[in-house]
Amino acid sequence: MFDFYRKEIDWGGRKLVLETGKIARQADGAVMVSYGDTIVLCTAVGARNVKPGQDFFPLTVNYQEKAFAAGKIPGGFFKREGRPSEAEILNSRLIDRPIRPLFPDNFRNEVQVVATVLSHDLENDPAIVAMIGCSAALTLSGIPFFGPIAGCRVGYENGQYLLNPTLAETKTSQLDLVLAGTTEGVLMVESEASELTEEVMLGAVTFGHEAFQPVIQAIIELAEHAAKTPWTLAEPDAELVSLHSRIDALGRASIAEAYQERVKQARYEKVGAAKKQVIEALKAEGLDADKAKPLLKELEADIVRGAVLDTGLRIDGRDLRTVRPIVAEVGILPRAHGSSLFTRGETQALVVTTLGTGQDEQVIDALEGEYRSNFMLHYNFPPYSVGEAGRMGSPGRREIGHGKLAWRAIHPLLPGKEAFPYTLRVVSEITESNGSSSMATVCGTSLALMDAGVPLKRPVAGIAMGLIKEDRGYAVLSDILGDEDHLGDMDFKVAGTEAGITSLQMDIKITSITPAIMQVALEQAREGRIHILGEMAKALTENRSGVSATAPKITVINVPKEKLRDIIGTGGKVIREIVETTGCKIDINDDGTVKIAASSDEQAQKAIDRIRGIVAEPEIGVIYTGKVVKVADFGAFVNFLGARDGLVHISELAQGRVNKTADVVSMGDAVKVKVLGFDDRGKVKLSMRVVDQATGADISESVGSKGRERRPDDAA
Repeated sequence: MFDFYRKEIDWGGRKLVLETGKIARQADGAVMVSYGDTIVLCTAVGARNVKPGQDFFPLTVNYQEKAFAAGKIPGGFFKREGRPSEAEILNSRLIDRPIRPLFPDNFRNEVQVVATVLSHDLENDPAIVAMIGCSAALTLSGIPFFGPIAGCRVGYENGQYLLNPTLAETKTSQLDLVLAGTTEGVLMVESEASELTEEVMLGAVTFGHEAFQPVIQAIIELAEHAAKTPWTLAEPDAELVSLHSRIDALGRASIAEAYQERVKQARYEKVGAAKKQVIEALKAEGLDADKAKPLLKELEADIVRGAVLDTGLRIDGRDLRTVRPIVAEVGILPRAHGSSLFTRGETQALVVTTLGTGQDEQVIDALEGEYRSNFMLHYNFPPYSVGEAGRMGSPGRREIGHGKLAWRAIHPLLPGKEAFPYTLRVVSEITESNGSSSMATVCGTSLALMDAGVPLKRPVAGIAMGLIKEDRGYAVLSDILGDEDHLGDMDFKVAGTEAGITSLQMDIKITSITPAIMQVALEQAREGRIHILGEMAKALTENRSGVSATAPKITVINVPKEKLRDIIGTGGKVIREIVETTGCKIDINDDGTVKIAASSDEQAQKAIDRIRGIVAEPEIGVIYTGKVVKVADFGAFVNFLGARDGLVHISELAQGRVNKTADVVSMGDAVKVKVLGFDDRGKVKLSMRVVDQATGADISESVGSKGRERRPDDAA
């Protein structure tokens, strides 16, 4: 019944198993991949026909995690998986980026790749397993795909690279790097690092590329047994070849002249006008102008790329290494806790930092378990930033991906919760874009955090590099423009400090690049990063000495763990009362850490006094200020230390004989009392007689036993 095939290899000390032919047999390609006890089902399906008018390649990658994979039931009212989480979106992008360049240039059939996590052993990363499975599914499907690819995760600890570190090992590693590629070279890199050198980062990429070669070979061997018949691609359209030649003749000169314009919007107008003239000329000659759009884009690419290689000059007149002019400003929003405006050429990011408390932490429900994040970075790309009118809604995959890249760049430099007990939310609004807005976000975030008083270890900057690679040579471009990104072969983003790299992301549009090109790009990026840090330093060189006056003031105190229940009270009664009366926000941790957030020092001190009063133990001989809470015939009960009450016996109310307790005190009176000791039940014995009620001074020595007469009820 099943035409079943299985391939198993030992990879990184664990078994990697690829199986096909048993599950999802109606998909064009379906592979079940297991690594340890992590199992992912990957499928690939392609449409046999191209939709009319389709002028781009509609590839969709969906990575989805099922709660049952970790033995969990989804939360929420419906108790089923809903919209993709941020992690699922990021992993979908992680798979999409290395496979997208490996389809034929003229392929326009819709392709959908789905990776479903069926089992997660909480040790092995399902994203890597999914990437391998999707590559295998495409390789088996018959869909035209110039793979296979493979990927792996690389860690770095104690001077050694780690292949596919477990989730626990990743937490202590100095590097978390994911890469993917073919036998020829690397196609995609995504990483977060603890200020590592260029040499270490390049070594990690080389290590990973060598490490996943056995996986590529395993996919090839599986395909030798189980691959379907390759699709037959349409022969090149002779009409298109002729049209391409005519478009070149009609438009090369005018489009090349339009690209001499240095200002983006003016250049777009001139290029648009030149292309319109070509379209009109084609129509006048009776040629099919509808097929001209992709051919005109190819002509643009050839003009721009050729000019860079031939002259060493770029669209805006810069040489290969020069970074556009930079203006960095901070403190531009008076009510924000921290703000910056970072402008680099025609790219601009308005970045705002807000400081919150532990109650503002983001709760993340992942397969690995629920955890909290105290650092959020949200990136927004409104259509006006590129001079367009468009739909505005929830963030898309691109915005989530760019925000996460900036998050990775900043995260290694943040202080720990113990040193800075705030929740941080950063919002980057891209107000102009012509080049890497994600790297502008990194620079703006660094400045906005320092403006808010967040003690970053060092300022962080980022730069985007590009590549033009032809048979006759290549050129690496620093601080690429939007057009250079679209028409080039590489998007290589590097962020870090003067000490080293904190994040690296690379996407390749060609089959691969060599280590030599990567080395040139890394060194050129370091040069640019140092320059940008110098420009940022003109606005701010380090964090401000304190947080903004509008930010909450957080004070951290530690109390004995056994006293936490007293602070909380039955059903939370005590802590709610403290919050209501002081106006503070209070977070209590199981380890005895109490964080008090207030808008003023006075509010915070009131809450601190209340809490310390609850947890403090009365000391013999110490004088306290209290309040009479109950009057009895034999004395008065005084609340003097948090919720602690003590008895002032009638004989200790005042000097001389007291006939009735009510003659000296009433309910609600503020009195000063001295702790005399404890009775055999642990109750506190207090005295007002030996304390000057006006000054609070201890007068026990001058009073002695004078003025006190023994009463029949002294033993009460």
